[in-house]
Amino acid sequence: MQIFALRLKPEMDLRKSLWEFVQKNNIQAGFILTTVGSLKQASIRLAGKSDSQIFTGDLEIVSLSGTLSQDGVHLHMAISDAEGKTIGGHLSNGTIVRTTAEIVVGESLAHRFSRVIDAQTGYQELEVKDRG
Repeated sequence: MQIFALRLKPEMDLRKSLWEFVQKNNIQAGFILTTVGSLKQASIRLAGKSDSQIFTGDLEIVSLSGTLSQDGVHLHMAISDAEGKTIGGHLSNGTIVRTTAEIVVGESLAHRFSRVIDAQTGYQELEVKDRG
C-alpha cells in the first residue's frame, strides 16, 4: 500500500480537488483512510434522490469515505452543523472548504479500480482487477 496526505485550503472544492489529486498522482486503486476539516458549503445527494442538496454555514466533516480511480471518484460524506445535527450522502462538486480539509489517501498497489455501467443498477459501479 502507498499512502498520500494532502491538505486543502479555504475556498477549495473538496471533490474536484480530490479528483485532480487522483489524476495528478495516477492513483489506480485509491481509498480514503481518514479526513478531518471544515466546510462552508456542502453539496450532498441524499439517498434515493436524483439531485444534490446544498448545505451552508459552519460545517464539520465527520466522515469521508470512498474509492478513487482514473475513471472517477465515488465518495460519501457525513457533516455536522453548529447544533451538532449530522447528515450524509453522496459527495458532489460544490463542497467548499472553510478552514482546512486534511485528507489521507491509501492506494492498493495490487489492484486497479475502474467504474463501469452495471446493467442491474444502471449506475457506474466499481470493478476491481488485479494489477498485472
